[in-house]
Amino acid sequence: MNDIIRFFPDLTAQQIKQFEMLNDLYKDWNAKINVISRKDIDELYTKHVLHSLGIAKIVSFKPGTQIMDVGTGGGFPAIPLAILFPETHFYAIDVIAKKIKVVNEVATALGLQNLKAEQKRAETVTDSFDFIVSRAVTNMPDFVKWVKGKTKKKNEHMPFENGILYLKGGDLTEELKDFPKATLYHLSDHFDDPFYETKQVVHLPLKYKL
Repeated sequence: MNDIIRFFPDLTAQQIKQFEMLNDLYKDWNAKINVISRKDIDELYTKHVLHSLGIAKIVSFKPGTQIMDVGTGGGFPAIPLAILFPETHFYAIDVIAKKIKVVNEVATALGLQNLKAEQKRAETVTDSFDFIVSRAVTNMPDFVKWVKGKTKKKNEHMPFENGILYLKGGDLTEELKDFPKATLYHLSDHFDDPFYETKQVVHLPLKYKL
């Protein structure tokens, strides 16, 4: 939790309280429904919360921005980002119902009014969004197929283009070879924990119609 405050020093008292609540909420729900690996639950803030907030080091979402989190699992990156950007709208989806239950329960406990979570596949979503975020649910070619045509035409964050913001680690050369417009942002430039040495945010602009 200290790292959250250290790397995001402008948090309000309400946001600090919400971030602090995550520890007990996830430990309680993880005991009932396993959404975070047992070995990671004690490193919730480093490996899940701060990792999710890495996206905020790349782009600061404006009020009214609409974000879809695909394969949200237990609510990452959607819940930490929804705390950080209370005027941005988040739509979190996952195919596993019990994970969506956890997301909704945690969001309710935190009083998050800007997050909606549903059991759904990305391919069936008909709305459009400014950005589509995720934490390495699949390879980039397959992910692009899931979310094609779901980005808005109007861009509110220029010169940062609407599209995918993907949290992933390791060597992505092969995976991104067919996406020359992809830009990699290394989280080790922003966070000093060794966990982030190989972690990146991939930004891939998407046309609003493919």
